[in-house]
Amino acid sequence: MSEAVTRTVTSPPGLLASLAPLLRDWLPRQRWFAGKGRPVTGFSLVAATELFPADARLGLYHILMRAHQQLVPVPGVPEEPGDCYQLLIGVREALPPRLAPALIGHVSEGPLAGRTVYEALHDARPAELLLEALRTRARIGGLRFERDPGQEIRPGLVPRLMTVEQSNSSVVYGDTFVLKLLRRVVPGINPDLELPLALARQGCPRVPPPTAWLVADPDPAESGEPHVLGVLQPFLQGATDGWNLALRELAKGEDFTAEARALGRATAEVHTALARALPTVTLGHGRLRAMAAGMSERLAAAVRAVPALRPYATGLGSAYTALDDLAAEGRTWTAQRVHGDLHLGQCLRSPAGDWSLIDFEGEPARPLAERRMPQPAVRDVAAMLRSFDYAARSADPPRPEWAEHCRAAYCSGYAEAAGADPRTDPVMLRAYETDKAVYEVLYEARHRPQWLPVPLAAVRRLAGPDQT
Repeated sequence: MSEAVTRTVTSPPGLLASLAPLLRDWLPRQRWFAGKGRPVTGFSLVAATELFPADARLGLYHILMRAHQQLVPVPGVPEEPGDCYQLLIGVREALPPRLAPALIGHVSEGPLAGRTVYEALHDARPAELLLEALRTRARIGGLRFERDPGQEIRPGLVPRLMTVEQSNSSVVYGDTFVLKLLRRVVPGINPDLELPLALARQGCPRVPPPTAWLVADPDPAESGEPHVLGVLQPFLQGATDGWNLALRELAKGEDFTAEARALGRATAEVHTALARALPTVTLGHGRLRAMAAGMSERLAAAVRAVPALRPYATGLGSAYTALDDLAAEGRTWTAQRVHGDLHLGQCLRSPAGDWSLIDFEGEPARPLAERRMPQPAVRDVAAMLRSFDYAARSADPPRPEWAEHCRAAYCSGYAEAAGADPRTDPVMLRAYETDKAVYEVLYEARHRPQWLPVPLAAVRRLAGPDQT
């Protein structure tokens, strides 16, 4: 085993102040920036670590910083704390043409005056440094590069930046590993590391086991908990994500029910392993009533924002009333850790036909404590059922019957592995699917109006008299 490397570093004063004018323009243009549409009013430094000295030909800084924003500036009202982002900033005298898309800008003052800064993940040498630090279990300043002692990382793997992610960034190393770097980070145990580690201990083959991970030491000014910054996992070479596979089969007019059934089995296997690995809880009337109330509040807010929902509000709300009524009668549900953001794009099918689930971060916009709460497993099922609807209605012409067949096959496959069919829990399933469809209506109305007919079709179905 390689010996751990420890290196103490210091960063020059005034670093963030010198970068701020460039970051103010560059950061909102990144796909993973969560605060689009709100002006950035300033930055504050959480931590800066010099990985390469800036006086060398190539400098490299790891930066954790808060971006402060305010929807409508109000005199006398303090700004919100701001989201914390992870940046890898490369420093060069000038950028070679191959790195032109990574340009952040030219620094005019401060410790990097006269230098060019850029998004370092586009550059092979910084990406190689990250893997080597993980391989050697390095500790550089407040950064800890940790590794599963039972897994080895071969040196010299060639990196390439993936271009398809939106909320995070990933680098593939030689088709052997993939390093997912979280962009918006919060202190605490991130489920994208916690759950795959728990599943690895259970020997669950449906989730790639973490090989190594990157952690930042706690910020004394905050919660005293470390930030999980990135996770290295085996790269599933030749795998196709479920969304693209479904669209391909739809375009060819091919049946997808066998794949949907296999995916249902894989989901159930993951749920079963999570229930063994981590505590489960029983949801009684109080918790269930609060859950139904939260769903009702989200529906009311969506109806105010999207007039097209108004004709269906009463029918949709009956899904939550039915859940509350069952709870009042004494019905309880078991809750456990779940994926939390399951859809076809979070599933990979290997060339051999095996399905894997990835990206256990949950919905990044939700607080970390909420993402780590036990939930009824049917929440993941409802989310996947909505994903089949999206795929079917992406076809030209739309294929709603395709979605119906896939939904049924997925639930049947789930039942084969779990011993219980999600359709035998229609009240909870409908409540979660309705809540998801309402969220989708609000999201599409704000960001992709051309997609609004997709969730509205589900809304009509879920609010209708048959309520299926």
